[in-house]
Amino acid sequence: MLEKEHILQLFKDAKEAIKKDDIITLRELSNKTVHTSSISQDPDNIAIAVIIYSISKILERKDYRMKPGWDKFYKNLLLEIDLLIDSLENNDEKKVSKSLGNLRIKLGNVSGNLKKYIQEVFRQASINKASRIYEHGISLEKTAKLLGVSLWELSNYAGQTGIGDVKLGKTLGVKERIKLVEEMFS
Repeated sequence: MLEKEHILQLFKDAKEAIKKDDIITLRELSNKTVHTSSISQDPDNIAIAVIIYSISKILERKDYRMKPGWDKFYKNLLLEIDLLIDSLENNDEKKVSKSLGNLRIKLGNVSGNLKKYIQEVFRQASINKASRIYEHGISLEKTAKLLGVSLWELSNYAGQTGIGDVKLGKTLGVKERIKLVEEMFS
């Protein structure tokens, strides 16, 4: 795990945002992590971006709170974040990675329809964050592998958002590159 102090503060901020029902702050925290994930391609940082974004999407849906299992889900969410914060404070890397995995597993361990909704949110969040990492210049194939999504899902999502159409994401043709080099040396 890279940047432990940053990740520790990120989860402390996320916990406060969850308690305040501050979805915007959760999204901002997730977006900050995407940049680090793109640079380091560290699986833990990628998982963090997906988890925090997923939490924001789940909290955004007020109707989920009326479903059976919501109270257990919310209690487990805060408990797992506390365990993760404790692991980070004690510099226990194995426990941090295990806590990240447990956080995702326990968030999905609810019953009934809420479980299906939460699993779908995590899947969509993975695709969304994969597209953001791709936007930072990592190849589609590498990004899909890092986030465990299919290349088809990612390319379909990225195509709909226009991420691949960003001018900065295009490379210059051979003739344009030669011309640029000639201008640099003339």
